[in-house]
Amino acid sequence: MTPRTRRRPVLPPVRPPSFSGRLHDARTATAVGRWLGLAFAVCFVTGLISHYLQHPPGWLANGLPSRPVWGYRLTQGLHIASGLAAIVLLLAKLWAVYPRLFLWPPLRSVRHALERLSVAVLVSTAVFQVFTGLLNVVEWYPWPFSFVPVHFAVAWVVAGSILLHLAVKAPEIRAHWSRRSAGTLELPAEDARDRRSLLLGVGAAVGAVTLTTVGQSFTPLKRLDLLAPRHPDHGPQGLPVNRTAAAAGVTPAALRDWRLEVLGPRPLTLTLDQLRALPQARARLPIACVEGWSVEAYWSGVRLRDLVARAGGRPDAGVRVVSLEVRGAYRVMEMGREYVEDPLTLLALTLNGEVLSQDHGYPARIIAPNRPGVLQTKWVTRLEVV
Repeated sequence: MTPRTRRRPVLPPVRPPSFSGRLHDARTATAVGRWLGLAFAVCFVTGLISHYLQHPPGWLANGLPSRPVWGYRLTQGLHIASGLAAIVLLLAKLWAVYPRLFLWPPLRSVRHALERLSVAVLVSTAVFQVFTGLLNVVEWYPWPFSFVPVHFAVAWVVAGSILLHLAVKAPEIRAHWSRRSAGTLELPAEDARDRRSLLLGVGAAVGAVTLTTVGQSFTPLKRLDLLAPRHPDHGPQGLPVNRTAAAAGVTPAALRDWRLEVLGPRPLTLTLDQLRALPQARARLPIACVEGWSVEAYWSGVRLRDLVARAGGRPDAGVRVVSLEVRGAYRVMEMGREYVEDPLTLLALTLNGEVLSQDHGYPARIIAPNRPGVLQTKWVTRLEVV
């Protein structure tokens, strides 16, 4: 018996996917892109402010302003809020344009290849930037590189990519900027309704993310702070703590014989009781961290400029602050003269009328206006007049 000849299955020809939905179009992408561009612009500018307050170049160190006292709190709150909003808007933008990834042929000319390469750089760096920023907010770093310099460098790449993209796409953006634009005059009424519904949904998602996270810095909305990793009232003495004494390697044994050294033309060493015997000042100042949370509190202690004067420092002197912590990128901090001379800059000994807890920097910490939380050094053991 002759076996039956098996016929090989015939595979259908490979065709690129087709997209017929009208909302995957230039008008939708432009509408979302306007808000995404604004979010990235706010995030970029406030990120520059944050970076240069934390890592000022030498020529800028003495010129950083200590006022307004709430300056860093505002700019860093905007930085985190706009970054979180950008995540929602970026996902919506990618949804609107992803069918273009399947255009056939993929490369039609050298110019088209360069355009697609620029878009690939823009998308990859933008996704990298917003999602690593999100992980920084929750203090999770599953990568081998240092977050701050990489985040700062990639921010410039994103900004440059956006400007290049705007230049290349300017005619198309102009054609679809508004309802009256030339490219959108003939849209069916049902498509216009669907687009409005989509944009309202994206706006609602941005609003929900903002309302449920912004309370960590804008305390009138702290009751709605449901998605942020920190609540402004939760922590020792009613304030959050990013870095505990245990994490910094500061043990009770290290504090047992604590002294404050003030190095200058007339160096001195002070015990905690001697510090408490000096004239005390009180200030209501916010502490604002790079992760986005901030809260105001009452601090009291010795004015930093008074300690500098006792050590023989000049009025225009800066100060190097050294912490007891045994590990950490901010164990040594430098402070320019604008901060040193500000009467609100304190070597704080109490928080809200109570002696500092160990996690808040006992026995003494720096608190200064308009300053990132990472530079409000805790467990201060030495001040060097520079």
